[in-house]
Amino acid sequence: MTQMLPAYETILLERRGRLLVVTLNRPDAMNAVDRVLHDELPDALTFAGTDPDSDVVLLTGAGRAFSAGGDIGHMAHNAANPHLFDHEARQAKRIVFAMLDIEKPVVCRMNGHAVGLGASIALLCDVIFAAEGAKIGDPHVGIGLVAGDGGAVVWAQRIGLAKAKEYLLTGELLSAQKAAEIGLINHCVAPEALNEAVDGFCAKLLAGAPNAIRWTKILTNIELKRIAGAVMEAGIAYESLSVRSADYREGIAALREKRAPCFTGR
Repeated sequence: MTQMLPAYETILLERRGRLLVVTLNRPDAMNAVDRVLHDELPDALTFAGTDPDSDVVLLTGAGRAFSAGGDIGHMAHNAANPHLFDHEARQAKRIVFAMLDIEKPVVCRMNGHAVGLGASIALLCDVIFAAEGAKIGDPHVGIGLVAGDGGAVVWAQRIGLAKAKEYLLTGELLSAQKAAEIGLINHCVAPEALNEAVDGFCAKLLAGAPNAIRWTKILTNIELKRIAGAVMEAGIAYESLSVRSADYREGIAALREKRAPCFTGR
């Protein structure tokens, strides 16, 4: 008997045979991460990893974005009440380790922009297909924040330390085409070809030997999980510290007012 899918406010789960589709579902907000999505995502990912009725997980976003990162209004609330961020910091850690603990392959259908935590979620997937025109990046530093919620873990593992530092220290957004060229993501395809490319790859995985695929993924994730175990505690601590800074408050104010920030190092 097929297990019933849990229901969430900000996430949709759908079965397509042995494929489990996980959709970030705040389309009006470009799937930006608010308190509810922060809380629901680790639980949804844990379910995906333990679900006995699926062999492949597909992660995507509803509407025109994969995830625009942090919800601006929500971040402004955290800036004014930094103690509230500590809970979300713990949830961000849960999200990273829930992604890494999924033994079955996770395919990302990056249907639009993936920014900040959204980029980390996409990059923690095993294989990423992005629509041409989408952008990906981790601009934490652009609003006075430390890239502590996964970026420091996964970027260097995908593109090497030198390039990872370049993009994390500047917060630059990359086009999907550029991201594919440097190996940050696997494929950049025309938007009208995205579904066919993703469906074809998922079908290839579903036709394979499930245990051989899972165990191969476990092996390739051993080093990544070791790095995450070494980095995430410090990453969350530094990000929590930066949330309490004047630079973060200035970064959020500048973002809301659509102007360049004026950072002071305080």
